[in-house]
Amino acid sequence: MTVKGPLRAAIYARYSSEMQSAASIPDQVRVCQKLCADNGWTVAGVFADEAMSGATHLRPGFQDLQQAAMNDGIDVIVSEALDRLSRDQEHIAGLHKRMTFLGVRIVTKSEGEINEMHIGLGGTMSALFLKNLAQKTHRGLEGRVRAGKSAGGISYGYKVVRTLRADGTVTTGEREILAGEAAVIRRVFESYAQGLSPRAIAAALNKEGVPSPGNRGTAWTFSTIAGSAARLNGILNNELYVGTLVWNRQTFIDDPATGKRQARPNPRQAWVITDVPELRIIDDDLWRRVKQRQTAISSKVNPDGDEGAAPRPERARRATYLFSGLLVCGCCGGSYTLINKTRYGCSAVRNKGESICGNRATIQREEVEDRVLGGLKQKLLHPELIAVFVEEYRQAWNAAQAGASAGREKQERELAQVEKKIAGILAAIEDGMYHSSMKAKMAELEATKAQLTASLAASPEPPALRLHPSLTGLYQQKIADLSAALSDPAVKIEAAETLRGLVSEIRMIPDPEAPGGHRIELAGELAGILALGDPDTTKPPRLARAGSDSMVAGVGFEPTTFRL
Repeated sequence: MTVKGPLRAAIYARYSSEMQSAASIPDQVRVCQKLCADNGWTVAGVFADEAMSGATHLRPGFQDLQQAAMNDGIDVIVSEALDRLSRDQEHIAGLHKRMTFLGVRIVTKSEGEINEMHIGLGGTMSALFLKNLAQKTHRGLEGRVRAGKSAGGISYGYKVVRTLRADGTVTTGEREILAGEAAVIRRVFESYAQGLSPRAIAAALNKEGVPSPGNRGTAWTFSTIAGSAARLNGILNNELYVGTLVWNRQTFIDDPATGKRQARPNPRQAWVITDVPELRIIDDDLWRRVKQRQTAISSKVNPDGDEGAAPRPERARRATYLFSGLLVCGCCGGSYTLINKTRYGCSAVRNKGESICGNRATIQREEVEDRVLGGLKQKLLHPELIAVFVEEYRQAWNAAQAGASAGREKQERELAQVEKKIAGILAAIEDGMYHSSMKAKMAELEATKAQLTASLAASPEPPALRLHPSLTGLYQQKIADLSAALSDPAVKIEAAETLRGLVSEIRMIPDPEAPGGHRIELAGELAGILALGDPDTTKPPRLARAGSDSMVAGVGFEPTTFRL
């Protein structure tokens, strides 16, 4: 291609936010303009990318530069150095190949006119520079994490703290808890532990106008709270809230096709875990309850734990009504479901025909709930159950005092031994066996005696438990408020989940002479608890298993069902 007149030059400048400042762009342009003037070239345009890495080719200025060359608008590309154009071997080689095809030269202040040798050696050196920079950066960040400092970014609930050191430098990586956001985090954890879904929690926070993480006008969402179980992100999975800093869970790799970063999980042995108790917001008990609920939901969505299986989120959906999914037909064992908006009926007879089940009786949903709850209140107020409640309270109180009593008994034994040793030394002195070393030993024993005596005085012996006369009334009031508790929005979900956890099924037995045309039988752990107050029970209940969390429904009590 023949060019008449001076060559048209395009200047390209770039700085990376990690390495340089914005002032670098004018400096680079000035150097390139002088190079153009020395060679008699006309500057046809200046292209620049600010705060962009040379590892990606998806830079606006870089793309515009190539477009100008393809439009025959320039004859030479001028830059301060080859690494300003690109630090990626593939990208710089591709640029050189395209510009050679278009007849556009590439000239830099540092290397001169670029040829194949520059492309090979320069690209390799740039790639090695990026690799070494990444390794040094990673090493530095790991050191900060092991010191309990932030490696970049800030979690919701904390703020960056910058203080001036004695040498005039500013501290980095320090954080402290924000009281307002910490209260929101505790609320999120408590709400989830009580049974609210992440979507319901997000909706409530948005309704109240609580600022979301980042405070950029965005709203709370399901993913903000629940996050990803695989990547362990989201508020409910952030271990920093229990005072544990976890870093290097994943590695980010640039997709060569798109330039976008892709996350790759690292093996657990590569994680860096540091205790930072000063950053704790959530206590261990609340964290444990949240993890238990997450595990329970996960097991419902994928009960076999098969990584290749399609998840079934509908299995973890909360029951719409108090006893949804618990009602079964007493004739065929099929489910009792809502056949319209208000009435329960056997699903088998409607879906499979009367050859499977002949029970076509239906009953109002409200009547089922009222009868079950009413029956529970009546049975739970039986004198025998009240006695069990009082005994459980006494045992719990004694267990709470056991630790204090054990510590006091140990100190009393130690005091008795010290007094015995003192008496022995005094007896030896009286017998004329005094030695100068006895004085020091006596002073030591007297100091120990004084310390133990003061400690025992500060922690008096726990008094014997005397039950308050209103304790029975307290139990009766709590049972009487059962329906109210299940209607109170503040505790409805948690109370309903607890009740459903004690009931394995509610059997609906058609009976024309019974109220609503049905007799109702309760099966499960709660049935065994109710049997404690049944005067017709012929076998003693095995109370030792009454509080078991893993108890199979109905096992441990006789009978396993209870009629309400």
